[in-house]
Amino acid sequence: MNQTAQVSEKNLYTPFNIIAAVILLVGAALTFMRFTQGLGATTNLTHLNPWGIWIGFDVMTGVALAAGGFVISSAVYLFGMDEYKPLVRPAILTGFLGYFLVVVGLLYDLGRYYRLPYPFLVQPGPTSPLFEIALCVALYLTVLFVEFTPAAFEWLGWKRWRKVIVSLTIALTIFGLLLSTLHQSTLGAMFLITPTKLHPLWYSPYIPVHFFVSAVAAGISMVIFESMLSHRVFSDKVEISHERFDALTIGLAKAGAVVLFIYFAIKVMGLATGNNWHYLATPMGHWFLVELIGFVLLPCFLYAVGYREKRTKLIRFSALLTVIGIVLNRINVSTIAFNWQLPAEERYVPHWMEIWISITIVTAGLVAFKWIVNRMPILNEHPDYRGMH
Repeated sequence: MNQTAQVSEKNLYTPFNIIAAVILLVGAALTFMRFTQGLGATTNLTHLNPWGIWIGFDVMTGVALAAGGFVISSAVYLFGMDEYKPLVRPAILTGFLGYFLVVVGLLYDLGRYYRLPYPFLVQPGPTSPLFEIALCVALYLTVLFVEFTPAAFEWLGWKRWRKVIVSLTIALTIFGLLLSTLHQSTLGAMFLITPTKLHPLWYSPYIPVHFFVSAVAAGISMVIFESMLSHRVFSDKVEISHERFDALTIGLAKAGAVVLFIYFAIKVMGLATGNNWHYLATPMGHWFLVELIGFVLLPCFLYAVGYREKRTKLIRFSALLTVIGIVLNRINVSTIAFNWQLPAEERYVPHWMEIWISITIVTAGLVAFKWIVNRMPILNEHPDYRGMH
C-alpha cells in the first residue's frame, strides 16, 4: 500500500466517520420500515397527536436554524455590510442543506413522497397556511440552491455559468428575504387556529411575529456557532485571520442581543395582552419561564456583555444557548404545550425510532457539509476569483 492510500485510509476511519456510518446504517433500516410498514411501526403518533418531532424538530426547528442564509446575505448584499462577506457562503450552504433536510424530514412524516407536488399541481389550496409554507419553502430552497452554485461552478471551472449567477445576486437576495419573511411567520400562523389546544402561555395572536423574530435570532446564532465549529474542524481551509474572525463574531453578538431583546419584549407583551399571568404559577408556567428567562433573556444579556467586553468565548456560549432555546420553543409549541389538557397517558412521547431518524437526518447534513467544504471554496476563496465573491 502506497503512502497516499495510507493517508486516505487514515482519513476515512476517523471517529466522526465511524459514528456517522453507524447512525446512517441504522437510520437506513428504520427508513425502510417507515416507508414499508407505515407510521404505526416507527412512531407513537395518534389521531390526537398527529404531529411529532418530525414536524416539531425536523421541520419547524430546521427552518428556523437555517435562517442564517437570508440573514447574512441580506446584511451583506442589501445593507452593505461587506465585512461579513466571509460568512455568506457558509451561511448559504448551511441554509441550503437545512432546507433540503427539512423537506426530507417532511417526507418521513407524509409517507407518500410521490404526492409531494400534489398541492401545486393537482389540488392547490391558496387560502391555506400550509400551501403558503409549501410554496415558499419550495421556492426558497430553489433560491438557496442557485445562490450556492457559484461555489460549485468555481470548483467545476464553469466560469460562464458562474458569471451569470453572480449577476443575479441582488435579485436572489431580495427574493429570498421576501420568501423567508413569509414562511417563517406562517409557520407560527398555523397555530392561530388552535387556541383551545395550544397552552395560553405559548398561544398568541402575534405568534407569526414571534416565529419570524426568533428565526432571525436563530439565524444569527447558528452563523456564530457554525463558524466556530468550521474554524476548528476545517482550520486548514480558513483564510481569514483569528482577529478578523473574532471581530465578525463580536459584531454578530450586537445584532443577536438586539434581536433577542425584541423577541423577549414581544413575548412579554403577548403575555400581558392575553392577561395570562396566573398561569406562571403552574408547572407549565415554570417551564415557560425556563424557556423565556433561561434561553431568551439570559443569552440576550450574555450577548450584550460579550459584545461590550469583547469576549468571544462568552458570545459563542450565548449562541449555543440561543440555538437550544429556539429548538426548545419549537418543540414546546408543536408538542409539549400542544394538547396540554389531555391526560398524561394520552400525551405524545416520541418513539426511539423517531428520535433516531431525526438524528440520522442531522448526521446526513453534517456529512454533506463536510464533503462540500473539503472540496469547494466555501471557507476560502478560489485562486481564480480572489476578491470577486
